[in-house]
Amino acid sequence: MVSTKVTASKAVAFLNGSPTPFHAVRNASARLEEAGFTRIRETDQWELKPGGRYYYTREQRSLIAFTLPQGWKAGTGVSIVATHTDSPNLRIRPVSNKTSSGYLQVAVETYGGGLWHTWFDRDLSVAGRVVVATPGTTQFQTKLVKVERPLIRIPNLAIHLDRTINDQFKFNKETEFIPFLGVLSEELNKMPEPKYEEKGPQIKPAPSERHHPALLAVLAEEMSCAPEEINDFELALYDTNPSTVGGLQNEFVFSPRLDNLMSTFCALEAICESVTLEKKTDNVNCIAMFDHEEIGSASGVGAQGSLLPSFLSRLSPTPEQHAHSVARSMLISADMTHAFHPSYASKYQDGHRTMINGGMVIKTNANQRYATEAIGAWVVRRLAARRGGAIQDYEGRNDMPCGSTVGPLLSQLGLRTVDVGAPMWSMHSVRETCGAHDVPAAVNLFLALFEGWRDEVGELMVD
Repeated sequence: MVSTKVTASKAVAFLNGSPTPFHAVRNASARLEEAGFTRIRETDQWELKPGGRYYYTREQRSLIAFTLPQGWKAGTGVSIVATHTDSPNLRIRPVSNKTSSGYLQVAVETYGGGLWHTWFDRDLSVAGRVVVATPGTTQFQTKLVKVERPLIRIPNLAIHLDRTINDQFKFNKETEFIPFLGVLSEELNKMPEPKYEEKGPQIKPAPSERHHPALLAVLAEEMSCAPEEINDFELALYDTNPSTVGGLQNEFVFSPRLDNLMSTFCALEAICESVTLEKKTDNVNCIAMFDHEEIGSASGVGAQGSLLPSFLSRLSPTPEQHAHSVARSMLISADMTHAFHPSYASKYQDGHRTMINGGMVIKTNANQRYATEAIGAWVVRRLAARRGGAIQDYEGRNDMPCGSTVGPLLSQLGLRTVDVGAPMWSMHSVRETCGAHDVPAAVNLFLALFEGWRDEVGELMVD
């Protein structure tokens, strides 16, 4: 049965609501609860029941959701779709207050490998996680914030002042890539009078000394708190121009963060829809959403961390049970991939020119930048065909470097892993493009995995 429930418009809503990994995890959590999943915590003593649906998060920025089959027991295999929640962007520095020639500026650090020239002349704002403390106490909470209105700009230099700019655009990311926040004035740069009497130890330097008071005031207004309650934050810049469906026949999605929130959204929808499937698998079904993929995954919330290994061990705690589970498991690493761009045909390998809306793509690299091998790829082709989907192939040229994904990292756990993705243009730009019809194609492939994949394999899986 082919799913038609998930549309590009629904994906666009998720993209618009998820300017940071924190927001993506919060929105995913809400969707899972809507589908009947129960929240648990890593610190809990898990009391799992066969047939149950569960999810948990780590540090508000990574998430695992899973369903247990009716016959679940330790040693059961796991069918996993793994994605990541982060995208290249600009992060506000721990000390961000800058002024120059009468202007307020905000110091930022580049995160990941972005197409940074696309961030010039965009309507930018801020979003992320804020640590809010009650003055005079040790109590604190974290709040997510998304300032909807355009707040920040990185202006280009006028062509009249650099006639060579269209020949070769180069800029220094430290000295010529500094966002503007406003025009300096005494009123703007003044911290409001405290609402509370200061008690307890004084944190120095105070947040108002590290960041512009005007920026803290905007954040406080958004969160309905006092500026002096803001102790710290992790904030990213984002493009306020909303994601949308476009093209002559609405065949495209134009959006920031398609890499890799589109894959994350499709995996989320697939596991939520999987609970309604008539065909029930014998495996545990799971989605794993990681942060920090764009910078190497080497963190406690990244794919090189303990999140997935700990999950597998808790389901199958003894070495023998764990080995049985891994041998019966399969992982699809879902990350966006390159669509063929006719204007740059020489950049693509012959026979591997993937088409937007042409079907999901199997990504292969002999040097294991992608984890795909022949048996896993064959299974994925069968799964796609089961639900009427097409499969394309992508492999890079020998004379060009190849990107990577969470796939090779997670395959080290012993899981059979295949790297797949939907094709897209402008990867790592502030605005990217993918296919509207590739949204249901991705959901259907993941649903086919969750329906059960071992019946497609037979004796080929025997070592």
